[in-house]
Amino acid sequence: MTTERVHRTTHEIDVAAPASVVYGIVSNAVRWPLYFPPNIHVEELESDGRQERLRIWATANGRTKSWTSRRVLDPERRRVKFRQEQSTAPVKTMGGTWIVEPLGAAESRLILLHDFTVEGDSASGVAWVEQATDTNSRAELASLKDLAERWARLDDLVLSFEDSVRVDGPAERVYEFLYRVRDWSELVPHVTRLDVVEDEPGVQVMSMDTRTSDGSTHTTESVRVCFPHAGRIVYKQTVTPALMSAHIGEWQVVPDVSGMTVTSHHSVILREENIRRVLGENADVARAREYVREALGRNSTATLNLAKKYAEGAFK
Repeated sequence: MTTERVHRTTHEIDVAAPASVVYGIVSNAVRWPLYFPPNIHVEELESDGRQERLRIWATANGRTKSWTSRRVLDPERRRVKFRQEQSTAPVKTMGGTWIVEPLGAAESRLILLHDFTVEGDSASGVAWVEQATDTNSRAELASLKDLAERWARLDDLVLSFEDSVRVDGPAERVYEFLYRVRDWSELVPHVTRLDVVEDEPGVQVMSMDTRTSDGSTHTTESVRVCFPHAGRIVYKQTVTPALMSAHIGEWQVVPDVSGMTVTSHHSVILREENIRRVLGENADVARAREYVREALGRNSTATLNLAKKYAEGAFK
């Protein structure tokens, strides 16, 4: 019987923000896909406010991984303990703790501890996990520092909205259209190129070129996680246009007694430093919010209307 060695890592960063703000970001895991670059999607499976069970999708060394974790939140001590209950190879076990230490009224230190084992303690497996843990931890801490230090401005920089269309047709047809993203370059006029890889059923990695109203083309890369039985597809852009530092979204099909509603949800964080370069010297955050809302909403609504036509039998 093999006994695997426990490996441990420590990452930390000082943040010019109150400990309560830092802890607030750490404790709100459902929001991590918008806040942290490696996180694609987080589903809250159970929660009583102190203990929670989560399903997490995230990138690790360029690959999309998924696992379930249990977390114990301790707001008084500003700590969050986590333990994966179902890991994916080469990880056998993984856990750790987020620790927020106040350094003053407006200063804090965030410490992230990991412990893990690898099946058979293979050197290659350990090296893979160490690289993934180090890369993701550094990215998460750097992003958290940036967010926490701009916390007073986030209400202006974060934009969330949705667009909906009523459909008189089967929900399965709507979902099929949204799922068949590999066909969008032929079916969706504003999509000029789309490449998709689906090595794991329901997890799509895609690269897409879209044409904007001014004739320019934007290239984005995304990971989509599909939930066919729930009529949902969630996604995160891993390469975003210049005006956005983060963009997550969801397609949702909701049947009712008279038909169904299909909705496109978006949440973005504006990249403030690029606003004037992209929109002109007189542009401000309000103009950027207006521009992004219009651009994303226009493309989403066009796709929703095509899904409606597809479901209602206008084309196949």
